[in-house]
Amino acid sequence: MAIARRRLQCLLNRVCRESSRSFGALPQGNNPSSSQELINLEYEFSAHNYHPVPVVFSRARGSSIWDPEGNKYLDFLAAYSAVNQGHCHPKIMRALQEQAERLTLSSRAFYNEKFPIFAEHLTSMFGYDMVLPMNTGAEGVETALKVARKWGYEKKKIPKDEAIIVSCCGCFHGRTLGVISMSCDNEATRGFGPSLPGHLKVDFGDKTALETIFKEKGDRIAGFLFEPIQGEAGVVIPPDGYLRAVRDLCSKYNILMIADEIQTGLARTGKMLACDWEKVRPDVVILGKALGGGVIPVSAVLADKDAMLCIRPGEHGSTFGGNPLASAVAIASLDVIKDEGLAERSAQLGNELRHQLLEAQQKFPEYIKEVRGRGLFNAVEFNSKNLSPVSAFDICLKLKERGVLAKPTHNTIVRLTPPLSISLDELQEGSKALHEVLELDLPKMLKGKPEKVNPTVPSTCDRCGRSLYSSN
Repeated sequence: MAIARRRLQCLLNRVCRESSRSFGALPQGNNPSSSQELINLEYEFSAHNYHPVPVVFSRARGSSIWDPEGNKYLDFLAAYSAVNQGHCHPKIMRALQEQAERLTLSSRAFYNEKFPIFAEHLTSMFGYDMVLPMNTGAEGVETALKVARKWGYEKKKIPKDEAIIVSCCGCFHGRTLGVISMSCDNEATRGFGPSLPGHLKVDFGDKTALETIFKEKGDRIAGFLFEPIQGEAGVVIPPDGYLRAVRDLCSKYNILMIADEIQTGLARTGKMLACDWEKVRPDVVILGKALGGGVIPVSAVLADKDAMLCIRPGEHGSTFGGNPLASAVAIASLDVIKDEGLAERSAQLGNELRHQLLEAQQKFPEYIKEVRGRGLFNAVEFNSKNLSPVSAFDICLKLKERGVLAKPTHNTIVRLTPPLSISLDELQEGSKALHEVLELDLPKMLKGKPEKVNPTVPSTCDRCGRSLYSSN
């Protein structure tokens, strides 16, 4: 028997060695360790669907990041607001570990002891009847769209297959086929057609245009999907009173008001939800990112029974949605936001950050076109004419050299969205780095600028013909 086991083990070892060679695995004992080796490895074996700033995260705590070489950086992106509570928050990590050792997955074919507690906790916190759990933000958006369509057919009596969803120009709700069918991002849409039908666009912040569409097609419109503040577009804040006008119009025309709070929610803007700034209650709220505390993907759609119970068993779901591990982490993530007063902290530190950024704008008015934001959800938009041929990505590369990590959106905007746990000293350190880039690095970068530079031609949306980015 022992001989048979040894022969079997030898056979398995030989198969594993051959498999490793076949799939190009690195030899044992030669695992990559340097940042450049890891970047090269990812470039070789991963799809090229991202353009990262060249820094490798090795470990993190709070607002600080270390690369494999031990260099320390300040995180001013917070994983697109997925790490509002700070990296590796002890309470969230403890919840993860305790639940992982007990039970990780049941699927929704059975009940588990964590999801019901999470469901009650989340709905009570935000004042909705029910939650439908998913994993990623994109799944949350798709869920909300399905809820709206089903409600439209069952409750509003929209004729079969004629339901319409209205969304905003410049929106970003993910990159699924359903979402890019309403997108103004040419990079996300080109080469992926045909688009799904049933979508109309309206300019963000334009309540008159919204009412015009509602008047013309309101009998077939199931929902209006919007970001209270547009993130990917560059932290674009609507005019005062817009969210209240949206609420009134949706009520008047019997249309579901669907707020995508995946990035703006959970204290990022200085309120638990960005819609709280105008004290409006959407019919449907989509949450994600920081709901998982930067530890595990968790998303959720909140709505009252009138809409949510239109979805019946078998019509929508997810194997991992509502899993006990995610539920335990989400409960801890919500508790950290509440117990540590992160919404209030975001509001206070956001005011301080914008004060510092406005001082930079006053000193470098030829470069900084606008500073905008709410809470710790902020952006600096540069004057593309004076910045050219330097891009916002180039600015982020120089910030990285000075120990601050940020990411651009489009060619002229840098978002500054650090963890809400960041200290005032760290906030000032980030502002100081931007100041030094503009004062010391940018003049050197512009030395290679040609004497005559062709003016930037605004990009136009393939879908609606709208000018996407300003040329000045």
